[in-house]
Amino acid sequence: MKIIVDADATPKTALEICRRAAADYSIPLITVASFNHRIESDRHVVVGNAPQEADTQVINLTARGDIVVTQDWGLAAMVLGKGASALTGRVYRKDTICFLLEERELKAKFRRGGGRTKGPKKRTAADDLNFKKNLYRLLEKPPNP
Repeated sequence: MKIIVDADATPKTALEICRRAAADYSIPLITVASFNHRIESDRHVVVGNAPQEADTQVINLTARGDIVVTQDWGLAAMVLGKGASALTGRVYRKDTICFLLEERELKAKFRRGGGRTKGPKKRTAADDLNFKKNLYRLLEKPPNP
């Protein structure tokens, strides 16, 4: 098992929680981000800034039983398909990922038509606690694929 972080958009507080969790469980932590981001990590993979380049690298590094931290629903779906776990503030589940992907497509279509959608809310301390709780829960008892 290893923790892989799609670090292009991961908040610093979440990355620090991942560092502590990896140390607590003596498992590798791998961060992946484009060269446009400065990430402090012992095992950091730098990729180019082409679309989906970081996501492609994350999925290539992912194996059954790993934990992937990402806000990208498409990447989360591929991670689940490989028998790994994926989380952001919540744990992504196979039974709900299709709904999220459909929602993403509908919002993208709305924006292409000139509509505007809201961005994510500002991250709070409660978000960090929820993330930590879910990460440690996955580390203690990974879900059965």
